[in-house]
Amino acid sequence: MNQFITLALTNGVPLDTLILVLILPIIVTMIAFFRQVVGIKAFGIYTPAIITFALLATNEIRYGITIFITVIIVGTLTRLLLKQFRLLYLPRVAIMITIVGFSILALLIIGGIYNRTGLASVSIFPILIMITLVEKFVAVQIEKGGRAAMVLALETLIISVIGYYIASWDMLIRIILHYPWISLLTLPINIFLGKWTGLRLTEYFRFRQIIKPR
Repeated sequence: MNQFITLALTNGVPLDTLILVLILPIIVTMIAFFRQVVGIKAFGIYTPAIITFALLATNEIRYGITIFITVIIVGTLTRLLLKQFRLLYLPRVAIMITIVGFSILALLIIGGIYNRTGLASVSIFPILIMITLVEKFVAVQIEKGGRAAMVLALETLIISVIGYYIASWDMLIRIILHYPWISLLTLPINIFLGKWTGLRLTEYFRFRQIIKPR
C-alpha cells in the first residue's frame, strides 16, 4: 500500500473515506465527459456524484434504485396534487419532502415485512440524499416541464449507476490505494474537456439529417 495511504490510516483516517475521496475526482470527471462529449445532461454534476455515493451506501444497488424511483414517482404525484392549492415554492417543497420521507419509510417497512432485510436496513445517509433530490426535481419541472424533468432524472440515474460500478470496481480501488496520485490525472483530462468545442455524440444523432454527407 502507498506510503501516503499508510500515513493516513495510521493517523485515524478511515479506509472507506480515503477510497471515496480518491475516487471522487474520477467520478466527477466521468460525469463531465458524459455531459461535454456524450451530451447526457442529468441534474448537473453534483447530483449524479452524490447519488453515486448514495448507491454505494445502500446494501445493494437495486435497493438504491428502488428508493430513487420511489422518490421521483411520489414527488411527481405530490406535485400534481399540490398544484391546485397554489402554494409558494418553499412550503410546497417542504410538504413534498415530508410525503416522500413517509413514502420511503413505508417502503422500508414493506421491505421488512417481505423479509427484504437489505432494503429495511438501508442507512439514513442514502435515504436523505435521495429525498433531497425532490427539490432539484421540482425546480426543473417548474422551469422546463415534467417531461424534461423525467428525462434528466433518467439520465441522472444512468450516470449514477455507471458511477456506482466504477467506484465499486475492485481493480480500480487496488490501483488507487497503491498509486493515489492517479486521481490527479483527472485534472488534465478536465482541462481537455473544458476546451472541447466539437459536437456531442447526441448532437450527431439529433442533427444527423443535416450533417450527413450529400
